[in-house]
Amino acid sequence: MISSRVHSGKSEMKKTYYSTIYKPAEDSFLLADVLKKEIPKLIKVNSNLSLLEIGSGSGIQLQTARKLGIKKQNILSTDININAVKYCKKLGFNCIQSNLFAKIKGKFDLILFNPPYLPENKYDKEKDTTGGKLGSEIINKFLRQARLHLKKEGKILLLTSSLTKNINWQGYEKTKLTSKKIFFEELMVWEVRR
Repeated sequence: MISSRVHSGKSEMKKTYYSTIYKPAEDSFLLADVLKKEIPKLIKVNSNLSLLEIGSGSGIQLQTARKLGIKKQNILSTDININAVKYCKKLGFNCIQSNLFAKIKGKFDLILFNPPYLPENKYDKEKDTTGGKLGSEIINKFLRQARLHLKKEGKILLLTSSLTKNINWQGYEKTKLTSKKIFFEELMVWEVRR
């Protein structure tokens, strides 16, 4: 493929990183809207709130959390995509490459996850959108592992879709905080507690 070199080297590098990272979409914006409502309430109770985001992608939730007052040193993020990790580091966040919680130590007050949640089909087999044959396989693995990294009074904010089948909530208490209908599905953000 031939490409014209009209951008500077720096913007070419940003373009290269960004082209392989999940771009903010309706699900990202819905989760960000929930953060804008929830984080101020949580910070009133705990000014030293610790946050972990699994699957940071473009860093939209990290930036939202930081703007809302979570201390930068209390924010940790992960992504399986090394380019997303590099991009979030360039934004100034502590981000590590990890498959879910594989390289995570410690417990957190708030864990965020906008997972791949669509069932696999012949048109969509992308890692950043497809959560397995039923769409829930990655979510179920996340929920099993999250218990070890959630503080006693902590909470998870998890995004799912009406197309996601067979979520095993692992005995967590869950509350639907918001939902939005788009195209052929409904997106939902859940507050999940032990």
